[in-house]
Amino acid sequence: MTAIILAGGKSSRMGFNKAFIDIGGQNIINRTISLFKELFDEIILVVNNTADYEELDIPTVTDIFKGAGSLGGIYTGLFHASSEHSFVAACDMPFLSSEVISRMIQVSGSCNAAVPFIMGRYHPLHAVYSKKCLKPIEEMIKNKDLRITNLFQKVNIKKLDEKNWLLSEQVSSSLDNINTKEDLNRAIQSLNRFTPFYSDI
Repeated sequence: MTAIILAGGKSSRMGFNKAFIDIGGQNIINRTISLFKELFDEIILVVNNTADYEELDIPTVTDIFKGAGSLGGIYTGLFHASSEHSFVAACDMPFLSSEVISRMIQVSGSCNAAVPFIMGRYHPLHAVYSKKCLKPIEEMIKNKDLRITNLFQKVNIKKLDEKNWLLSEQVSSSLDNINTKEDLNRAIQSLNRFTPFYSDI
């Protein structure tokens, strides 16, 4: 399976590139890459500017459809992926859990997408997608429909809710992302509390 990291956002609320935020002495993008190297056969980074990520030494691509947001990033990653299925994550998720991701892969089966539905909402940037999503995503982009959750009405989706998980606190932490400086402060404060979950990162 391929891992796709989406790092093409503008980080407008944060004011700087969230991928390089330091959490516990290591920036988020490097934490993610280290974890994914243990789990996946291939890692693809989808970005706006490849020059910002040259030192990471992993395959880096830019959006095929410009201005299509995260949906366009998913399309680009799936297009370049060697595998039929890919795990997609945003670049601003500091506490990704190998146990949670492995569980998602285990239960995803042959569906077109496997997406967590936790705390009353989907989490589409911590999800498994297949190449069968490429055509419906392309049609959505051409129709200027960029809402990822609308894709789930067009493909065979496995909705992963609370019954699929053993440690709900670990799941919510793996889904956590950083959008604001308040989120960053909260993540730093909680780092020691959740360290046992992420000792493999």
